[in-house]
Amino acid sequence: MILTALMLAAALGQSDTLVYSGRAGQTVVRPPRLSAATVIDGVLDEPQWRSAAVLTGFSQYSPVDGVAAADSTEILVWYSPNALHIGVRAFDASGAVHATLTNRDQIFGDDHVQILLSTFNDGRQATVFAVNPFGIQGDGAQNESGRGGGGGGFNNTAQTREGTDISQDFVWESKGHLTPGGYEVEIQIPFKSIRFQQAKTQTWGINIIRYVPRSGEEQTWTMTRRAAASFLSQSGKLEGLTELDAGHPLDVVPTLTSRVVGSSAASGTGWNYDGGKPEMGGNIRYGVTPNLTLNATANPDFSQVESDAGQFSFDPRQAIGFPERRPFFLDGIEQFDAPQNMIYTRRIVQPVFATKITGKVGGTQIGVLGAVDDKTSSRNDEHPIFGVVRLSRDLGPGSRLGMVWTEQHDGPDNNRVLGIDGRIVASRINSFTFWGAMSRNSRAGVVTTGPLWNVGYRRNGRAFRINYSLNGIGEDFRTLVGFNSRVGIGNATVSHSYVWQRPGRTLESLSAELALYGTWVYQDLIHGGPIQDRKMHFNFNGRFKGGWGAGVSVLDENFGYDPSIYGSYFLRTNDGNFIPFGDQARIPNRDYLVQGNTPSWKTFQMNAFFLWGHDENFYEWSSAPIIFATLGATYQPTEQLRVGLSYNHQQVNRRDGSRVSVQAVPRLRVQYQVTRNIQLRLISQYALEIRDSLHDDTRTNLPIYYAGPLGTFTRAAAFRNGNLRNDFLVSYFPNPGTVVYVGYGATHAEPVPEGKDGLNLFGRTFTRTSDGFFLKLSYLFRMRG
Repeated sequence: MILTALMLAAALGQSDTLVYSGRAGQTVVRPPRLSAATVIDGVLDEPQWRSAAVLTGFSQYSPVDGVAAADSTEILVWYSPNALHIGVRAFDASGAVHATLTNRDQIFGDDHVQILLSTFNDGRQATVFAVNPFGIQGDGAQNESGRGGGGGGFNNTAQTREGTDISQDFVWESKGHLTPGGYEVEIQIPFKSIRFQQAKTQTWGINIIRYVPRSGEEQTWTMTRRAAASFLSQSGKLEGLTELDAGHPLDVVPTLTSRVVGSSAASGTGWNYDGGKPEMGGNIRYGVTPNLTLNATANPDFSQVESDAGQFSFDPRQAIGFPERRPFFLDGIEQFDAPQNMIYTRRIVQPVFATKITGKVGGTQIGVLGAVDDKTSSRNDEHPIFGVVRLSRDLGPGSRLGMVWTEQHDGPDNNRVLGIDGRIVASRINSFTFWGAMSRNSRAGVVTTGPLWNVGYRRNGRAFRINYSLNGIGEDFRTLVGFNSRVGIGNATVSHSYVWQRPGRTLESLSAELALYGTWVYQDLIHGGPIQDRKMHFNFNGRFKGGWGAGVSVLDENFGYDPSIYGSYFLRTNDGNFIPFGDQARIPNRDYLVQGNTPSWKTFQMNAFFLWGHDENFYEWSSAPIIFATLGATYQPTEQLRVGLSYNHQQVNRRDGSRVSVQAVPRLRVQYQVTRNIQLRLISQYALEIRDSLHDDTRTNLPIYYAGPLGTFTRAAAFRNGNLRNDFLVSYFPNPGTVVYVGYGATHAEPVPEGKDGLNLFGRTFTRTSDGFFLKLSYLFRMRG
C-alpha cells in the first residue's frame, strides 16, 4: 500500500509527498499548512492535495486485530488557518461498495470512514466525523469512561471498544462520489466548529476507522490492538499545528414553532383543533475561547419530531430511561458524562431559560448547566430550578478523576447530589473504576439521605478478559436531576471470558463467557444478609466470514420473593374476606437464548433475538414459560428509499399453558431521501398489551385484588389495550441549526370487540383519539466575534 501511494504521488508530480504507514509505525504526522482556496465538491483535484500528508497502511481491528487490511485506504491531510482538510481514497476491488443517499447519522450500515480527532491529545476523548461514499455525514463524540466495551454479556464478541455517541451534530462540509475502484470523499472541518487547545503550536491525536459492510470488518490506520483498556490512547499524532484561527464564533439560531392539536369534542359528535399560535425562541452558542463554549436558550421548542421507540421492562422493579434528543442539551453532552446516570437532562422537561458552559481547561473537562423549567413539571406550582456541575481531570492516557454536583429546587422542596468518580488504567490492559455519591432530599419538610457507590476491575486482554464489579444504591438515595432505574439494592458481577481469533477461517472469532450476577436488598448487602437474586449465564458468540454473527446462551437463575412489589396485593377468599398475598417460595429459572445478524448487504440486513424457557411471572410470582423476541430488518431497494421494520414481543404463560400477558410492538419506518437535504418520513407504531385476570398461581389459586384507599379492593381484572401511532414528517436539514419540519401525527385507540380477546395485529378497528400538526423553522446564523 505504501508503494501504491508512492506511485500515485509520482503520477501526480508529488515528489515531496509525506507518506505515513500505520503498519510501519509511522504514526506521527506533520501535515502541511497551506492556503485554503478550495471548493468542496468531492473531487481531490486542487493543487493542495498533491502536497498533503498521506496516511496509509491500514490494519484490521475487528473481528481479528493485527493483520493487514484486505482493502487499501489513503487519507490525505493538510490544514489552512481556519480549517482542517481531509481527503479519502478508499479502494475496493470487489466493486461491492454499499452507499445510500440518506439522512445525517444514518450511514453506519454503509461503507464509511470515521475520523477520530483527540484535539486535546488526552488519549481519552475524541470528536468523531464520519462520511459514507456520497459524503453524507455522521458525527459525535467518543468519551472513554471505562463503563463499556471490552466484551461481556450476550454479545461479548462484538463489543470491542466503547461506542461513539452520535447524538450531537457539528457544522462541517463533505462531498463524495463512487469511483470505478471504490470511493472518494473531500472533507473540510472549520476550527470554529470544534474545541481545541489554546497553545500556539499543538499536537492532536488522530485515528481513522474504515468500516466495510460486505465483510463486517473494522480497519484502523494505527495498528490498534483489542488487548488494551483504551482504544483512543493507541491513536497517532498530528504534530506542528500552528496558529489555528477559530476566532470567537457566534452562532445564533432563532426558531419559530407552531402546533395544532386535535381531539374529540366534548359532545362526542365532532372534532376540535386548538393551538396554532406561533411561538418564538432561540439558541445562542459563543466560543469564549477555542476550548470553552457558552450556550444559552430561551423558550426553546423541545418537541420531538420522532417519538421514542416502545420498550419493555422485563422486571417491574426497573424503570425505563430514554435517550436525550434535544439539540441544546446535546451540544457538548460528553462533558456531562457521569456514571450511573447521575446527570439525566430529560428531567428538565420544558425550560423557560437555560444556559451552560462546556470545554476543557488545563487538563480538566468542564460542564456547568443551569435551567429554569416550566411550572407544568412542578409539584408546587413553581418554576423548578436545576443546577449541574461536572468536572473531570485527566490523569494520563485513559485515566481520570471526576466530580459531579447536581441540585434541584421546586419551591420549598430541594434535592442535592454530590459525587466523585475515577478510572485508573494500569499495564495497558487493566483498569480500575470507582464512584461514590450522596444525596440529600427534602420534600414536604422531610429530609432523607442515601448513598450510591461502585468499585470495579476490568482486564481487557486479547484472549482472556475479566470483569468484576460491586455496587450499591441506598433505599433513600434520590436524584431529581439524574436517573436510577432501581434503588435499595446491591449488585455483584464476576465475569470471565475467552476469545479465540481465527484470521482467514470461516469462523473468524469465537468467545465463551461465564458470568455470575448477584442482587441483594441494600441493607442485606451491608450487613451480610441473604442474597435475593442469583444468576449464572453461559454465553457463546461467534463472528463468521462475511459479517455474519451468531450467539447462544444458557441462563440459570434463582429469584427470591420481593415483598416491595406486592405490598398492595391481597387474595379474596371463598367467604369474601381479604388476606395478604403472603411470602412466596424462591423461583428457579432456566432460559435459553439465540441471536444472530446478517451482513449489511446493499439492499438488506437483519438481526434477531429470541429467548425462551422458564422465568419469573412477576404478575403472580410463579415460574412461568416465557418468550421474549426482537426482530429488526432494513430493506433498501434504491439509494434513496429505506424501509425499517422492528418487532418486539414479550409473552408470559402459566404452568398450565394459559396466558398471563402479551406485549407486542411492531414499528415501521419508511424514509425517502428526495435530495441530500430533503426527506420524507413515515413512522407507524402499534403497541398492544393483553393481560389476563390475576390469581395466586403457586398456592391457593385465589383471585388477586389491589388494596386501595379507605379499605377498598379492586380486582386485578383482564384488560386489552391497543394503540396505533402514525407520524408523517417532511424535513429540510441542510446543516445543524437550519431546519424546516412540517409534520402530522395521529393516535388511534383500538376498541375491544365484543367477545374477542386474542393476539391479532390485523383486521382490527381503530378510533382516532388525538392528532396534531407541527411546524418548526430555524436558521443558523454563523458570525465571527
